[in-house]
Amino acid sequence: MASNNGGKLITVAIHTYEKAIILKTLLEKEGIETVIHNVNLIQPVISSGVRVRIHEKDLPLALKIIEESSIMTPDEVLDQKEEDAKVLIPIDFSEYSLKACKIGFDFAQKMHGEAVLLHSFVNASFSGLMPFDSDEFENNSLAIENEKALDIDSHEKMRRFEKTIKEAIASGELADVNFSTVITEGVPENAILNNAKEIQPSLIVMGTRGKDKKEADLIGSVTAEVLDAGKFPVLTVPEKISLKHVNDVKNIIFFSNLNQQDLISFDIFARMFDGNNLNITAIPIDDVSDRGVVDSSLNSLLSYCKSHYPDYSFATKRFSEENFINDVDDFVKSAQIDLILVPNKKRNIFARLFNPSIAHRMIFHSDTPMLVVPI
Repeated sequence: MASNNGGKLITVAIHTYEKAIILKTLLEKEGIETVIHNVNLIQPVISSGVRVRIHEKDLPLALKIIEESSIMTPDEVLDQKEEDAKVLIPIDFSEYSLKACKIGFDFAQKMHGEAVLLHSFVNASFSGLMPFDSDEFENNSLAIENEKALDIDSHEKMRRFEKTIKEAIASGELADVNFSTVITEGVPENAILNNAKEIQPSLIVMGTRGKDKKEADLIGSVTAEVLDAGKFPVLTVPEKISLKHVNDVKNIIFFSNLNQQDLISFDIFARMFDGNNLNITAIPIDDVSDRGVVDSSLNSLLSYCKSHYPDYSFATKRFSEENFINDVDDFVKSAQIDLILVPNKKRNIFARLFNPSIAHRMIFHSDTPMLVVPI
């Protein structure tokens, strides 16, 4: 099983022992040689860091099998029926919500799926306290009345927004796909995450303001929260986006962590843009001081990508940490970059507070759409 006939072994997933065995069985049914490592031989059933390893040449097929199963989700393995892909689009009825819908509907059509429009409202007057005296009871009653008014207002706005969407579809401005709507009370990021968990979208598309407005705008922080806590790819659509259609995407920046998980995020991206001839510029995001190590890792990444994605052209670019964002901005303009791809590694809250990730920094700075893939 661990022979070198299929190339070097790489880790495709890390699971509990039970899930690793399930995934091993799934892969081997499709003819993919699989081994598992790091098993506690004394108590294998409770081993929590089991690596599922395959030959490098089998990675694209393995990723497809994993995506079509539920083994990569944190929940119990479910016997789910295959359904059309869903694109979740949080909206606030603004102009940049319409721009998000344009791109989101394009993706839904490309995926042969449907769009789900989500709006949430917050009852700011609701204190969350149980009433202990008459004043608190009265305040709570007012909060309930306020919530009802907000609910009615949201449904009316959604009705008008639906009409706008249908007119845009009829005129050809939006892709003709099925769509549904959801209205819920709650904090926006929680509403997005809860609905995503329920419908399991292939993609979340979120409209964002221009970089001159984002730092004072709630949606930037909402997007950051969704990126941190979500388990689904997120596409940010800036208010000043010039991109008209998904198929117009040609020039991509790929921020690379220079590790194996990048391959998984890139494969997810590649399947979203299947059929596009793309120019990819890989930009390393590293904390390794040895330039030789970085160059070697970057060359290995490019070699793998060129071999497995022959329809794409690949190049590399490096920027100093001191002026990173501004240098990237200049490159985005000069190279006419259409999309920024960011593999987003989850980190703890202290790391997020004191060393914001490249995904966070680009949310508040870039006017270029960004696809963030959790790894």
